[in-house]
Amino acid sequence: MNRELLMLVEAISREKNVERDLVFGAVEAALAQATKKLYEGDVDIRVAIDRDTGNYETFRRWHVVPDEAGLQLPDQEILLFEAKEQIPDIEVDEYIEEAVDSVPIGRIGAMAAKQVILQKIRDAEREMLLNDFMSRGDKIFVGTVKRMDKGDIIVESGRVEGRLRRGEMIPKENLRTGDRVRAMIMEVDLTLRGAPIILSRSAPEFMIELFRQEVPEIEQGLLEIKSCARDAGSRAKIAVLSHDKRVDPIGTCVGVRGTRVNAVTNELAGERVDIVLWSEDPAQFVIGALAPANVQSIVVDEEKHAMDVVVDEENLAIAIGRGGQNVRLASDLTGWKINIMDAAESAQKQADETGSLRKLFMEKLDVDEEIADILIVEGFTSLEEVAYVPLQEMLEIESFDEDTVNELRARAKDALLTMEIAREESVEEVSQDLRDLEGLTPELIAKLAESNVHTLDDLADLAVDELTDITGQSADEAKALIMKAREHWFTNDAASQE
Repeated sequence: MNRELLMLVEAISREKNVERDLVFGAVEAALAQATKKLYEGDVDIRVAIDRDTGNYETFRRWHVVPDEAGLQLPDQEILLFEAKEQIPDIEVDEYIEEAVDSVPIGRIGAMAAKQVILQKIRDAEREMLLNDFMSRGDKIFVGTVKRMDKGDIIVESGRVEGRLRRGEMIPKENLRTGDRVRAMIMEVDLTLRGAPIILSRSAPEFMIELFRQEVPEIEQGLLEIKSCARDAGSRAKIAVLSHDKRVDPIGTCVGVRGTRVNAVTNELAGERVDIVLWSEDPAQFVIGALAPANVQSIVVDEEKHAMDVVVDEENLAIAIGRGGQNVRLASDLTGWKINIMDAAESAQKQADETGSLRKLFMEKLDVDEEIADILIVEGFTSLEEVAYVPLQEMLEIESFDEDTVNELRARAKDALLTMEIAREESVEEVSQDLRDLEGLTPELIAKLAESNVHTLDDLADLAVDELTDITGQSADEAKALIMKAREHWFTNDAASQE
């Protein structure tokens, strides 16, 4: 029987053009599966076949886990202290094995063994095809639509299949069986049956790669696409930079009579593309990204990573775009939060901020309106700046003498100390369950405490825009935090229903 086993392995290896070890592995898996059926529990069985003689041994084995972890799979695991009683130097994640009776090959259902072996071989062939495909280094998958699978489209290229999920398709694009398709390879998930290559036609990376194929200067390193933002099927923006002063980045990407950009647009179901000149200056980059709107002025807030962009009334609708599309894409492209406003709104916001700052200085520094306004005009925007800017800078203010400067600095430091003490006392009022909430940092807890958010329910009751105003987080981050805080509501409801 052992000789016949070796001959069988050799024959299958030659017929299917796979390594002998792979066939041996398939037979070992078949024997292990048959042996497991002899036990009531979900035991772990290992079979080892001697590649030269065909003799094989069977072992039941237990995975060594930390004592504190406990047994999650009692039939397959053993605690470390128990394992050490058998093998003193054994470590966590090693195995203890016990030899058991081997199942004769003749008692295995022939069909079951055959199915296991063929499945292993199919998996190996699939992996070999996939490895061969991926070794070519292609970033774009080119194939034909083979079938639909639960809303996803399976695209076939040779004998390799990719999966284009519904959410990664271009909206309103109607793909049918047999259609030629190009899509970006986003990842390879070997756990997926049939189509392990995950594709996308809506990802920004797909547009970047299409431009790379249409514009040789990008491949040559003369041009670089720095970023891309897309509203798939409708509009997109890309930011380009030239590494050679002789090369016009925008004109090169557009091509003669628009041939290059049109090729990309046609591939993406008519998606319009704005090509923007990238700039190291964030304000200049944002101005370019908002094209075709003309910007009057721009105020940069480094701390909030945001910009207030002022446009005239004629350009307001253009800057915002239909449904906010233009400003949203510009924000995604640049990585900055962009607030579009007209001159009147900007003036009102500036007046509000000046009023708030004036009130802060007057209250905390105990000064009159005139002194507060001098500080504002000189560019001071916080108590920290009054307290800690270099002394010489404040002495250069014509309206202040040295005694005034020293007194203002001392008052600012006292006010900051008082505020810090009050902040610490407020933080102490924060409940332990809120402190323990996943995702809350000490800085966020302090900001919540300042706004009288002291319990999980306080946080759960907030609206998303209220939380973003308090913490400066993005809307998505704020929403996730609020939902996390509300989890105990649903847990309590479920418990009461039981």
